[in-house]
Amino acid sequence: MFKRMLSAFGVGGPSVDTVLDSPHAVPGEVITGQVRIQGGSSDAQIEEILLSLVTRVEVERGDHERAGTAEFLRVSAGSKVKVTAGQLTTVPFRIALPWETPISAVGGRELPGMVVGVRTELVIAGAPDKGDLDPVLVGPLESQDRVLEAFGELGFSFRSADVEAGRLHGVRQELGFFQEIEFFPPSRYAGRVSQVELTFVASPDDLVVVLEADRRGGMFRSGGDSFGRFHVSHEEALRTDWAAAIDGWLAKVAESGGGHAMFGGHQEHYGHEYDHHGHHGRRGPGMGGVVAGAAAGVVGGMILGEVMEDAFDGGDEGFEE
Repeated sequence: MFKRMLSAFGVGGPSVDTVLDSPHAVPGEVITGQVRIQGGSSDAQIEEILLSLVTRVEVERGDHERAGTAEFLRVSAGSKVKVTAGQLTTVPFRIALPWETPISAVGGRELPGMVVGVRTELVIAGAPDKGDLDPVLVGPLESQDRVLEAFGELGFSFRSADVEAGRLHGVRQELGFFQEIEFFPPSRYAGRVSQVELTFVASPDDLVVVLEADRRGGMFRSGGDSFGRFHVSHEEALRTDWAAAIDGWLAKVAESGGGHAMFGGHQEHYGHEYDHHGHHGRRGPGMGGVVAGAAAGVVGGMILGEVMEDAFDGGDEGFEE
């Protein structure tokens, strides 16, 4: 990002530029970089350098939704940093992405509607000086990518993606939000299913895949939402025929309004679970080609208090409402 003058020091003060070694990463991976502080006309001291992972989150309040910034991880890169006049001071950093970090890129392309970034905050004389936000292109894990590929193989088309504040019923989460990736179903389900929504909840060992289908009502069937949940290890995800599993589930949903089956289980025996009586489930990228076509505090965790009040400001380029 461009160097930004530190407002607390006024004209002639130091400037800061945060640089990522690579903007590409996957959940669970460590991203590295440097905070580069160019000294101004006189010596200065920065009390602390804070780095935050943030994303754009939708928050429901009554019948309305509003989007804002949610910080879901904060780390200190250094404290009592002395900046010599006219000299460059470089502070390296490492940030481990949470396993539930939203996917913001598929097939090397940005996922429309999604944004994840690193924000730099410098504490000077007890007051925070928020800096620019550097985007991170978070790609899917290999296990997640297999699921996305199946959506593409089956003929789904990408509709939208966002992040919702809240928790999924029956799913263990570390963060206070979840990503929804929404698809239009294949043409063979036209008139019976209007959309299918996909959510991933990953951990170091496991992957939970949550599906929601919006069923259209008809003369002999009722409309409504049907839910499916697949709980597998990352290794099992690589061996699973996801196209068959997803298509089989959706066929049952389209014909009868849902069903119940197990593909393993929970902690002891992995698997998937179909449930059309569950929570208000969450939505659903296809593989890179599908997305490319569409595109051509701390919460165990997340600081929800900032979601509504700390909306993306002018300094967070590309992250505004």
